[in-house]
Parts: sequence; C-alpha cells; structure tokens
Amino acid sequence: MTIIDKLATSLNRKDEGPNQELAKYIADREDREAVKELIDNLYNRNKNIQSDCIKVLYEIGELKPSLIAEYSKEFMALLEHKNNRLVWGAMTALDAITLENPEAMYSALDKIIDIANKGSVITKDHGVNILIKLCSFKPYADHAFTLLIEQLESCPTNQLPMYAENAISIVNDNNKALFIKVLHSRLDDIEKESKRKRVEKVIKKLN
Repeated sequence: MTIIDKLATSLNRKDEGPNQELAKYIADREDREAVKELIDNLYNRNKNIQSDCIKVLYEIGELKPSLIAEYSKEFMALLEHKNNRLVWGAMTALDAITLENPEAMYSALDKIIDIANKGSVITKDHGVNILIKLCSFKPYADHAFTLLIEQLESCPTNQLPMYAENAISIVNDNNKALFIKVLHSRLDDIEKESKRKRVEKVIKKLN
C-alpha cells in the first residue's frame, strides 16, 4: 500500500480518523519518503486527496515539525490556491513549522498577513500565531510585534481574547505598555461579558 492508499478518501471514510492515525504513524517513524509523497499529491486531480494530504501534513507538523519544515515554499504556494481547504491547511502547517524555520516565515510575512486578513477565521488564527512566534526571535521581534498590534487593534472581538492570551508569553518590559493600552482600547467593543473578562484577566496578569 502506498501512503495515498491509507488516506481517509482512499478508504471511503468520511471521518478524519485514518488521516490522524497516518500522521502519527509517519511522525513516529520519521518517514520522510511518506512526507514527500504527501507533498507531491497536494496537486492531485482528486480534490479529496489534496485535502487529506494537507490534513496529514499539518497533523505531522503538530507532532514532529522538523519532518515538514523543509517544505515551507510548497506551503507558501498553497496560500494562493483556489481551494480554501488548502489555504487554511497550508497556514496551519506554516504555523506548525515557524519555530523550526523562522527565517522563511519572516521573509514571507507580508504575504502571510495579506492572506490571513482575507482568509477564513482558521487562516487568520494561524497567521496571528505565526506573528506571536516570530516575536520570540530577537531579529524579527520589533516588526512582528508591530504587525501583531495591528491585528489586535482590528481583529473581530470574538478572536481578541484568544490572541491576547496566546501573546502573553512574548510581552516584555519594552512592549507591555503598548500591548495593555491596545487591549484596554478594545474592551468597550466586546459585547460578550465572558470574552471581555478574559481580556481583562490578561491585562490584570500583565499589570
């Protein structure tokens, strides 16, 4: 059996179980040949196989990012694909490999943010995650933090608590005042009390 034969689509399964099992199987064995086969089939004529391949790839990225880190260019190319499943799947994979390959992410940051701003909620979430991770690298921190602040200023209030919570780890003495100021400025926009309380908790923690 090839790797493609083990995908959910090939097994006539509607659930993601086979894809998740396959990702774990490949990650556990550090099977780079299998990863290459998945990459090669991202442009398979069958859209379901494309979708399964990106799913398995980003699941591998969650488990063992070093196995897919060399394919940043392939994932970047998918950000402009007409199939939205491949777009947000590629952004998820890029998020997974940011700490492995920060230079590649930073050099494509304009494109990543542009796609995140135009894309689905999942696409945007992972785009913001990439920014947060880049803030932890000194050469990229200032620029990435400026872009992160722009996201915090403009993102839907539904997403704001999660972004604020995820970013706590990269807040330091140099950027804390601005970070808190932006969160404060958005409190009145948040209609849902539970979400407002989450943002207030972040502010309190940082103070």
